[in-house]
Amino acid sequence: MKNLRFFIDFDGTITKNDVVDMILERFGLSQWTEVERQWMEGQIGSRECLSKQMDLVSATEQEFTELISQVEIDPFFINFLERAQNLSIPVAIVSDGFDIVIDQIFKQSFLKSPELFQHLPVYSNKLKRTPRGYKALFTDEDLCAHACANCKPRVMKKIASEGETIVFVGDGFSDRFAAQESQLTFAKGKLLKFCEENKIKHIKYSSFKEIDEWLAKTRKGDHVYV
Repeated sequence: MKNLRFFIDFDGTITKNDVVDMILERFGLSQWTEVERQWMEGQIGSRECLSKQMDLVSATEQEFTELISQVEIDPFFINFLERAQNLSIPVAIVSDGFDIVIDQIFKQSFLKSPELFQHLPVYSNKLKRTPRGYKALFTDEDLCAHACANCKPRVMKKIASEGETIVFVGDGFSDRFAAQESQLTFAKGKLLKFCEENKIKHIKYSSFKEIDEWLAKTRKGDHVYV
């Protein structure tokens, strides 16, 4: 079996809902939807989009934490992660979301198996609490060609080793560039439509149950995956 390496989106992929959208809908001024439209139409990159949107968010730390505490992850993600780790298949999270959000959700979701979370690399943007609200911060000083907040292809190229088969799992518009750089993509939502329209090699999925089953079959050599 060829060496596999998984890169996985967070919002709407691991979580049942897009957490950034939840934050904006609950705590953001209505202008955030106009900023979203500009990004979707290609007028601005995701870095400018997120920066402007988070400047519109106002919530106390308690309100913010309480909202995040309601977020649930795909119930089959832990099973998938256990199988991947048992097979020594590397998994990393690449997200346009925020570190403090991902950290809280994983901690509350991995209570019975915290060691899984401890060995899971996460590459995301950062969110800083300020007296006036929240400020988005970004790891890369240099913008990529698409002005991404967190350039997923850049992270993937930096981490992946030569000869590995890169598998990406995602759901949204911000995942399209990562899908283009992968040998295989598991797609749903807006990413599925993008893959279909651009003839990107993909498998449609609805939950990590299907990805876990695919990984089990692949490990047994029941089908060819590239």
